[in-house]
Amino acid sequence: MKIAIIGAGVAGLTSAKVLTQAGHQVRVYDKAPDVGGVWSRTRRYPGVTTQSPKAQYSLSDFPMPANYPEWPDGAQIQAYFAAYAEHFGLDRVLRLSTEVTAARPDGSGGWLVEARPTGTDAGTGTGTGTAEAETFDRLVVANGIFCEPAVPAYPGLDEFTAAGGRLCAGTEFHEVEDARDRRVLVVGYGKSACDVAVAIGQVAASTDVIARQMLWKVPRKINGIVNFKLLLLTRLGEALFRYLRPGGVERFLHGPGKGLRGKMINSIGTVSIRQFGLDKLGLVPEGQMEDIVRGAIGLATEGFFEGVADGTLTVHRDRTVVRLFAVDGRPSAELSDGSTLPADLVVCATGFIQEVPFLPEEVRERVTDERGNYLLYRQIRPVDVPGLYFNGYNSSFFSPLNAEMAAVWIAGDLGGLVPLPAPEAMREAVVEQLAFMDEALDRHHCRGAKIIPYSLHNADEVLGDLGLNISTPVRAWHWLGPVNPAAYRRVTPELLKRLRAQQAAVPPKPDHAPLTPTRAAR
Repeated sequence: MKIAIIGAGVAGLTSAKVLTQAGHQVRVYDKAPDVGGVWSRTRRYPGVTTQSPKAQYSLSDFPMPANYPEWPDGAQIQAYFAAYAEHFGLDRVLRLSTEVTAARPDGSGGWLVEARPTGTDAGTGTGTGTAEAETFDRLVVANGIFCEPAVPAYPGLDEFTAAGGRLCAGTEFHEVEDARDRRVLVVGYGKSACDVAVAIGQVAASTDVIARQMLWKVPRKINGIVNFKLLLLTRLGEALFRYLRPGGVERFLHGPGKGLRGKMINSIGTVSIRQFGLDKLGLVPEGQMEDIVRGAIGLATEGFFEGVADGTLTVHRDRTVVRLFAVDGRPSAELSDGSTLPADLVVCATGFIQEVPFLPEEVRERVTDERGNYLLYRQIRPVDVPGLYFNGYNSSFFSPLNAEMAAVWIAGDLGGLVPLPAPEAMREAVVEQLAFMDEALDRHHCRGAKIIPYSLHNADEVLGDLGLNISTPVRAWHWLGPVNPAAYRRVTPELLKRLRAQQAAVPPKPDHAPLTPTRAAR
């Protein structure tokens, strides 16, 4: 088949690699001038690093360079994905600096994709070149759930800007020197906010962090000794959080062993308070460490709490910016407690908007519910929109691995190897999963697209559909040791072997055969 993929981040690249190996003709569009998605040079901010160690952030069949540090920075990750694309011959299918402006069903089972150049180094989505249109048999949406930053519409912005102030998203702040000797507000308290605050704090005249809500932060090394991956990047670590369909050990941990489970996870919170000196800093979050799943599971940024302790950074907890304005001709910001801070530069690390503006409204209505949550079976397939897939809408601790396994699932489904339930059963499963995520994550699931902390459950279910899960002994080992994506390196070759066997057994259809669903579930 001829398949269009929107997005050249990890989800788009893995989809392109697996689908190309499965014999499909692929084209990948991205409005950025380079691959990597959030790691593109047009989007990465100073201080950005991975949240997972390099081994856990690797793809199954392409390890990261041995000379990379355990937590690579943004430029290193982008270089890694560029090398992945080159290694697997994806350069020839990439259409970079090209924005997809529309993608709609063509009425005969395919998709009409309209795209235009964005310029050599724009990556802004403000296409200026001549639009082109091409028809594809299938469409994979891999634009990512961290694509468009959500920047609050603050009152007084015109007055603030006229006084020389600058407001930008974290992904729009690229040069730390732009903050030199300036009074900076960083809005947010997630990992990206803390990362950029540490970088800015080295050069700014003042750096104030405006935190609407305190979040639990996990040290890279508990007590300075135990790598956090040994605790949370294991199957046991995932089992500490209740899942919709628990296994045997999970049923024990959330039943008779509930007390033990609570002590295991909340002890990390106790250590974090002591290790970071949160009591003294006045930055202890409400609740307990197990509540981390209801906010944002974040790795503590190296140097952040040290910066607060030495006065380089000032955190204003439980507050928001209510307006921007000018005081005596100087740009300033008013906080929700009525206080005023000077603010030459306001950097908003306030999340992202999960949008697919290139899809027609009638398609968007069919893939989302009334709240805008994506209704995707296995986080991949809309129930009633034939020929459309999503990848990257399963953000997790192991985002590259989950994206890779989703690509395998898509290739398997295209080859008729996924035994899909009836549409009604798929819809019920999707609604049930979303209702569970509403309750378990207090609706903090990026419109149904964030699956933390259920990364491995998702991989198990996706591969279980294909009968391609990794061996029981390896999964057992992952209960105590950190999951290594390399354990999944044989999944794609096995899928390709099955596809070839099926193709050998079934004569191909003529090229002019209509592209219509061949199964009731489609």
